[in-house]
Amino acid sequence: MDIKQLIHTLQHTHQLQPEQMQTLLAAAFSDAVIRAELAQAAQQTAQAVFGNKIYIRGLIEFTNYCRNDCYYCGIRRSNTEAVRYRLTEEQILSCCEQGYALGFRTFVLQGGEDLIYSDTDLAAIISAIKQAYPDCAVTLSIGERRREAYQLWKKAGADRYLLRHETADSEHYARLHPAELKLSNRKRCLRDLKELGYQVGTGFMVGSPWQTMANLLEDLAFIRELQPQMIGIGPFIPHHATPFKNYPAGTLEQTLTLLSVLRLMFPKVLLPAT
Repeated sequence: MDIKQLIHTLQHTHQLQPEQMQTLLAAAFSDAVIRAELAQAAQQTAQAVFGNKIYIRGLIEFTNYCRNDCYYCGIRRSNTEAVRYRLTEEQILSCCEQGYALGFRTFVLQGGEDLIYSDTDLAAIISAIKQAYPDCAVTLSIGERRREAYQLWKKAGADRYLLRHETADSEHYARLHPAELKLSNRKRCLRDLKELGYQVGTGFMVGSPWQTMANLLEDLAFIRELQPQMIGIGPFIPHHATPFKNYPAGTLEQTLTLLSVLRLMFPKVLLPAT
């Protein structure tokens, strides 16, 4: 099967065999003409589902404190150069007020894993947003927590949760994270969130250190298994205050290729441009 046939098959059946996917990705990573053909098919699919409309999300980055020490992240707890901040409930609600006036109807509370905000603190903030703006969705992106916390926030009115798995290979995951962080727990969180009725988003870094083609195929297979409502991917970008500061960044070409492939695999998924 040639590359054009592979693109056609993916567009119309939404799946390929692993060896076919590997052939398509390898070709698109290295050939701008193939990338353009893949993007054209993906754009046709997106327009068939969504027309020419996009959804705008209002991100509220409410804390950059984090208990974790992920090797790639600029807000890792070991980064003493980071200028840290936390927003109060009043400041968060003020952001919502401004965002609502601007037309935002989804608010995303995003931050590091900052345990200064207790589970009940966050539930109160979620409840206050939903009470003030009942026609708005509340999305959370605050990392790995207990199932009970996710349940409490769902009861308070949270609608969606973003938790990128970053890599679906446990050995690769262990090279990107300190020993206390496990891929098994990340996956447990994602499954808990789905079971609790959240709209769930996951995703991965493109071009992270030591990433292989096999890792990317495993990421795509895990996403197919999970069936999330949102998929967020983006290139690895080296941060100057992390152990990965000297590693090469993920490429635009690989990121665009994978965005196109994900659109063809999951025509109805929400695929953010971040």
